[in-house]
Amino acid sequence: MRNSVQAPAAVVMVRPHHFCSNPQTMRDNAYQTSDSHHDAKQQAYAEVSAAASQLERHGVLVHLFEDEQQATPDSVFPNNWFSTHADGRVIIYPMFAHNRRLEYRPDIIESLKAEYQVTEVVDYSGWVQQQLFLEGTGSLVIDHLNRLAFAAVSKRTSPALVSTVCQQLNLTPVIFNAFDQQGVAVYHTNVMMCVASQFVLICLQMVPEPERTELLAYFQQSGREVIDLSYQQIQSFCANAIELTGSHGPLLVLSETASNALTAKQIQRIEQSARLVPIQVPTIESAGGSARCMIAGIHLSPKHSA
Repeated sequence: MRNSVQAPAAVVMVRPHHFCSNPQTMRDNAYQTSDSHHDAKQQAYAEVSAAASQLERHGVLVHLFEDEQQATPDSVFPNNWFSTHADGRVIIYPMFAHNRRLEYRPDIIESLKAEYQVTEVVDYSGWVQQQLFLEGTGSLVIDHLNRLAFAAVSKRTSPALVSTVCQQLNLTPVIFNAFDQQGVAVYHTNVMMCVASQFVLICLQMVPEPERTELLAYFQQSGREVIDLSYQQIQSFCANAIELTGSHGPLLVLSETASNALTAKQIQRIEQSARLVPIQVPTIESAGGSARCMIAGIHLSPKHSA
């Protein structure tokens, strides 16, 4: 299968049967709203089904798993509890909310081991005992090309654990602070920042100086174009996007909410290197996450079958 260092051609998605806006994460997720409509379960199920089909039509291999548990309202966001890496490692992460720790799925890991070259599974979930948390590629926005991991400090992103995991994966940690307009720490890095092969989507206003200048220096060194987003565009999940490799080249998968909030000029700049693929996920966005959170990229090498 064709692949790119930064943009995987295969993903894991989880289709929830009992979705709702998680009461345990409401306190520190400023992008989350109370889930008021009674048919949210059916709508979230339908949104994941349609999104997976859409990605497959663009040539992305989707490994779709069902979640029939009732105690895991956020299971639609698998990118937080595990990540995969080109050296064959799979990392399991310590989650902040108690009910999110129930999302761990040994069957998903076993499925990856059966189909891909997995050299090691490193489990950091036990670090919750020391009140240290790191929520996968929600906390770590990884520049696979330049071996960097960007991490905005929050309750869910412990700097000590960022450094430990980065050392394990041979990544250089770039730890910084980011705040919304109310001065509240951004709960996940991937809400305000997306690193693609040729560009970065980021709200620079959220990052105080001198850290903002330091981030810009990293982007400049990597040769990526910086597409600066507004606070309002972050509210619309414009940075919660992921670059994937489809059958006809790079795709930028984002929600329809996000796509509609981008300016014509921003879209033009993105489309110089990636095709926009907007997915409709308004119900899932009520839980405070969007397209990026729903997609766990597979950076592993497939086992070659006869």
